Amino acid sequence: MVDDNELFALRGIEPPKPTGEARARAMQAAMAAFEAEKNSQATQGTAKPLRLTDRAIKLWSGMMHKKLYATPALATLVALPIAGYTAFYLMEDSPLVFTPGQQAGDAPRERKQEVAAGEKKKGDQDEAEHDVLADLTVQPAQPPAAPEPASEAVVAESGADSGARSVVATPKPMAAGRAARDAAADSKLMAQPAPSIAPSDMPAVQEENRDRVQDFETNPIRSVLENPVSTFSIDVDTASYSFVRRSLKEGILPDADSVRVEEMVNYFPYDWKGPDNATTPFNSTVTVMPTPWNGNTKLMHVAIKGYDVKPAEKPKANLVFLLDVSGSMNEPDKLPLLQAAFRLLVNTLGPDDTVSIVTYAGDAGTVLEPTKVSEREKILRSIDTLTPGGSTAGEAGIREAYRLAEQSFVKDGVNRVMLATDGDFNVGQTDDEDLKRIIEEKRKSGVFLSVFGFGRGNLNDQMMQAIAQNGNGTAAYIDTLAEAEKVLVQDASSTIFPIAKDVKIQVEFNPQKVAEYRLIGYETRALKREDFNNDRVDAGEIGSGHSVTAIYEITPKGSPATAMDDLRYGQASVDNGGVANAGEYAFVKIRYKAPDGDVSKLITTPVTDSNAVSSFDTASTDQRFSVAVAAFGQKLRNADQVASFGYDRIIEIATAARGADPFGYRSEFLSLARLAAALDTGNR
Repeated sequence: MVDDNELFALRGIEPPKPTGEARARAMQAAMAAFEAEKNSQATQGTAKPLRLTDRAIKLWSGMMHKKLYATPALATLVALPIAGYTAFYLMEDSPLVFTPGQQAGDAPRERKQEVAAGEKKKGDQDEAEHDVLADLTVQPAQPPAAPEPASEAVVAESGADSGARSVVATPKPMAAGRAARDAAADSKLMAQPAPSIAPSDMPAVQEENRDRVQDFETNPIRSVLENPVSTFSIDVDTASYSFVRRSLKEGILPDADSVRVEEMVNYFPYDWKGPDNATTPFNSTVTVMPTPWNGNTKLMHVAIKGYDVKPAEKPKANLVFLLDVSGSMNEPDKLPLLQAAFRLLVNTLGPDDTVSIVTYAGDAGTVLEPTKVSEREKILRSIDTLTPGGSTAGEAGIREAYRLAEQSFVKDGVNRVMLATDGDFNVGQTDDEDLKRIIEEKRKSGVFLSVFGFGRGNLNDQMMQAIAQNGNGTAAYIDTLAEAEKVLVQDASSTIFPIAKDVKIQVEFNPQKVAEYRLIGYETRALKREDFNNDRVDAGEIGSGHSVTAIYEITPKGSPATAMDDLRYGQASVDNGGVANAGEYAFVKIRYKAPDGDVSKLITTPVTDSNAVSSFDTASTDQRFSVAVAAFGQKLRNADQVASFGYDRIIEIATAARGADPFGYRSEFLSLARLAAALDTGNR
């Protein structure tokens, strides 16, 4: 132990000063590192490197924690280059821009990611400390002058036209610099723990949001005389609902184009009447009811329920997990959540099912060759050992995954690639149209596709939707382990086991009964009229036990809600008394193929007054709840039809129709509606 008298004697000694040569080398190294970071062009999907300030902070913290330097002289010797390195970086990097709504003291996201990723290895830190000491020469010197205090943060305009405002903060001295200055004044500070870096001392970083969603216009009102036929592909995706939920829980109203109303409605399980046996894969129920947001229109509610494959009848499954392990997956809600989700899925499979694992980052690789689930522990270990790093070669991963699926193809079974990713493919084919063509080519092999999105800020929802729709597949977004459990455990049968593919709906409206109509949602699933009978045109799939809902708002003939004038010459063909089936509202046709079939079959349902209910309250609980969800989705898209229909009415309808709600999904919906009402101050 060092004697107190010796320490007292050392107190009066002036701290040594580095040589000019050492100082020049330190400055040259700092400039080179700064320029390297400043001019770096990181590929999307690559993990962020350590910031220069964080390197200095970690080095300083490690040295102080070890208490390697007991004298102010040696402390100053080490501290000065580090303080200069950090201060120079901060001064060059200003101004620091804070995002709107962010507090100046908020810790930047990059710092959080470093903590989550773990501290640097001890050996690396010791080596860095040794390199610093090697370049220093001890010579007597005068202590440095204390730095001038930095100015306060100021508010500046971010653009002449944008009107946006951002906080520009002048950097404060870093804790390392303050510690060096204080060390020269009082050696007692050296016996204390390393100074911590307060969030207010760290620069706030504005993260770029690279989420991509498809732009689309809300379905318009159509005249029955001009456009009597509506055709679209079935949709059982649920990605939009969970994406909207995450936005609202983060205190942000979702982008309107991220709201696909049909996916929100179809997120919930409903007790629609299903078919009695597998010979008819699904049953449709059509109900006409008054519209809660417009007393002069009606809703035509089409509910479809798929046949529920019983456990004893489930075919064998051949699944290929195609997992994104690029550097951008190094966040808690990405790769770690993905691993937990797929562990849940593996535990639902039977011993005779087969699992393969393909990963992709800078290139694609096979982690696990086709393996029976009877070797469950081997599969789980393969999932647990995944680590992130590199860019995103999605195209190569897709090709390898399909190759393995075809290699282990199960006749009369389930053959599916399950793609899990956070964003763009940036190596190989990256264009959405090119990827769609690859998927269209691969679906001919009989291998289906499911797509699961993870994380925020880099999510390419547009690409996910495109390849899922063109690969006889479905898309979901997993933001929590609870959502993973819903998608991959509770809904495993409907997610994995298809009962029908290329399912299309066509509705012909009767101009004698209906003047106008609009389809609520399904904008990205629209088909041409002639596509309905064309078996070469791809459409959606229905899985075991799936329920699908489509809702039209229709304007009865003669209603004051009619938005378009009558055609001068358009009545002769329908007012001549010779129209067949004049009492029908519409004629609903559903066309589908068996999972392994190439020729479609047809199911038809006429819609008459017998399908109508007298009041909205007399509709079933499930029907009323699905209408509340449809109203909520339209509200988030700022649709004109629900402009005067408040969130309070949506909450009232959904509360009255909540029903048993065994998993709490409907209660959660009520919570989201209340959040949206609080956030959407201009559209309540």
